[in-house]
Amino acid sequence: MTPQQAKARIEELTKQINYHNHIYYQEHRIEISDFEFDKLLEELISLESAFPEFLASDSPSQRVGGTITKEFETALHEYRMLSLGNTYSEEELLAFDERVAKGLGHREYEYFCELKFDGVAISLVYENGRLVRAVTRGDGTRGDVVTENIKTIRNIPLHIKGDNIPEKFEVRGEIFLPKKEFEKINEEREANGEALLANPRNAASGTVKMQDSSIVAKRRLNCYFYQLLGDEIGVDKHDEAIHLIEKWGFNVSPTYTKCKDIREVLGYIESWKEDRFTLPLDTDGVVLKINDYEQREELGFTAKIPRWAIAYKYQAESAESELLSITYQVGRTGAITPVANLAPVHLAGTTVKRASLHNANEIERLGLHEGDTVFVEKGGEIIPKITGVALEKRKNGAKPIAYIDLCPECGTLLERKEGEAKHFCPNTKSCPPQLLGRIEHFVHKRAMDIDSLGTERIKTLIDQHYIRNFADLYELEGKADQLLGLEMSQDQYQKSDDGYLFISLTKAFFALTDGLSLSAIQKFTERHTDQPLKRVIKAFELFIRASNKKVAQNVGTLMKLEEILENSPLPQMEDHLPVPVVLNVLIGNWISLSKLVEASMHENTVHGILLKLNLPLSREQEDRVKKLKANTFQEGVISNMLEGIRASKSQPFEKLLFALGIRNIGENTAQILAKHFKNIDALKNAGAEELLNINGVGETLVSSIHEYFKDPENLELIERLKTHGLNFVLVEEERKLESTSLEGLKILASGKLNHFKRDEIIDFVEANGGQYLKSVSKALDFIIEGEDMGPSKKEKAEKLGVKMISEDEFLQMVGKKA
Repeated sequence: MTPQQAKARIEELTKQINYHNHIYYQEHRIEISDFEFDKLLEELISLESAFPEFLASDSPSQRVGGTITKEFETALHEYRMLSLGNTYSEEELLAFDERVAKGLGHREYEYFCELKFDGVAISLVYENGRLVRAVTRGDGTRGDVVTENIKTIRNIPLHIKGDNIPEKFEVRGEIFLPKKEFEKINEEREANGEALLANPRNAASGTVKMQDSSIVAKRRLNCYFYQLLGDEIGVDKHDEAIHLIEKWGFNVSPTYTKCKDIREVLGYIESWKEDRFTLPLDTDGVVLKINDYEQREELGFTAKIPRWAIAYKYQAESAESELLSITYQVGRTGAITPVANLAPVHLAGTTVKRASLHNANEIERLGLHEGDTVFVEKGGEIIPKITGVALEKRKNGAKPIAYIDLCPECGTLLERKEGEAKHFCPNTKSCPPQLLGRIEHFVHKRAMDIDSLGTERIKTLIDQHYIRNFADLYELEGKADQLLGLEMSQDQYQKSDDGYLFISLTKAFFALTDGLSLSAIQKFTERHTDQPLKRVIKAFELFIRASNKKVAQNVGTLMKLEEILENSPLPQMEDHLPVPVVLNVLIGNWISLSKLVEASMHENTVHGILLKLNLPLSREQEDRVKKLKANTFQEGVISNMLEGIRASKSQPFEKLLFALGIRNIGENTAQILAKHFKNIDALKNAGAEELLNINGVGETLVSSIHEYFKDPENLELIERLKTHGLNFVLVEEERKLESTSLEGLKILASGKLNHFKRDEIIDFVEANGGQYLKSVSKALDFIIEGEDMGPSKKEKAEKLGVKMISEDEFLQMVGKKA
């Protein structure tokens, strides 16, 4: 590519990336996948590396981070970041308005209203159009400088272009983590066995103060701006300032408005009471400010707050509901989370049917009994919570809720460590959700790279007892015939705390009726999602009659369902029906309800129950039951999956070592250990002293390695994997050196380099005969000091007397032009 072609392509890529950033952050929509976006960014970074003369300071590539900040400096705010007074009622707002009128001596003023977002306040200072400093609120007078982290937020302008830009100005805003991104991060953390983040606000706050800006860049933080400050900004009113920063490219929430009096303010507050729940972030109120800056000056401040602004806070909504049952969910780390199943209730813009109970302590604190009427609240949390019990409505003879003793997934006795609130299932090897996490890690792209084995397929194979460990994957080929027809999706099922299997109303109604389409039934259940189960069944009867399709047959089947449900001892769960009851309606002539209940215990699908029973069903019954099932494994899926498993046998030893999931062995550590020991047996037999001599290995890792190889099951697993031909020996490729200019030298690079990426400098050092070390030690011959080298590394190097050279000096040493 010629320089001119590169320049044109860089401009085109910049335009495309900026466009996709804009629609994602400002319009909350996407046109391309994350993968496609990352490819555009990778191409841009590659071109800018090859043609650094075309790298602009505000290029999208400058938002990928990479700076490590061990300690954040603090800075004084030029204008104090004041708090606002809070009010919770119309009367208090009217009283505030009276104080404003009295202070000004007239009512010729207007209010600027905006929603109060639940995020992290930030102050950005621009000089000559460029972002020079980003500071957190701190104590209002002084905050932490987090500039490098804030630069990674893709909708914050790094450089303002246009006419009449003030030489220096400050904008203030609220950084937030959109709800969807928060949920996505928690899903990933759960899959990796990490603790879940509490709520989006805390997650945003923690992200802003992370030491590694490259991690900040991966979390799609957003920011809404609400204030412009400066000596000569050229505007006299707040709405003019907001229009100006919008024009300059700052992201302003489109929810603001100007009100001519307090009555219009009250109307604005009411209009957003429900609609605020549709926004991509949490809001807890409304901020109203006097619009005119001169009038603000006249009103002034108290010791702590402005007299010209106030925040109105919405009351956290609460509602009453009936506690139907409790479901105990097992996380991928084995942690047990109880969830209350509730009668549907409308709350904070949504229909609530479930609420988190957190742990056994919470159940005990609330004093929950079966069938209690409970108070439910939805504050800043994603999942609603139960805040109390209406004791006066408690039913006579109601039994207290007793926390379960056994894991609902595998039946293992639960454990609770001293000082911890949660119960855990200790069965890390075969408890299905924990096994799912281990297998997902094993097949991951960076491990064995079996992309034809997604979560849904793995979960199916675990639930149907086809895989209990990694070695079982390599024995699936001999069971290909048995895999045909396995149910793949588990989303339609739920389990009660007693282990009974429930199926979604939509699928149950579809199987129980004839002539009605699944999509029509789905639309029906969605319309009745806020109604109790009995009322939904009655409404479905009317729906059948209105559809005029096999009315007598379908209504008759529905009446049979109601009768069996009425006499069934099984618990109730909204939106779901007990699978034994539905099967009893469909195939009751072959088997009793009690036997179906018994057969369904600890089974996870209809397919599993029927395999266990092996009943001689008629063709019509088979067709009806088939409608209950989810998507199933077909020949193409099975063939694809087995091909991926076969291909994974060629993965190198270091990837297999990482895939085994030995505690504390990450990707880099697996590479170091594989390179040092060459094979699994040498690692297994290594003593503590030999392990500790390896750079990057500490006592915690030594303990993990020894613990893993002491377990006979792990040793048996390795032997089975060996028989399937997996690589437990390092295959070293003979590498041709580019030169010997660095022969015998131990080198480390720290800070940002202009001619090398992090992996490139390692490869370059090794290709020229040197050895690259990853931490500061006496063994180093020198450190290549890049831009923004971490102060702690520099201090340690100086103490140890390690020589530091610039990147240009290093390039001269190896005969390359700077």
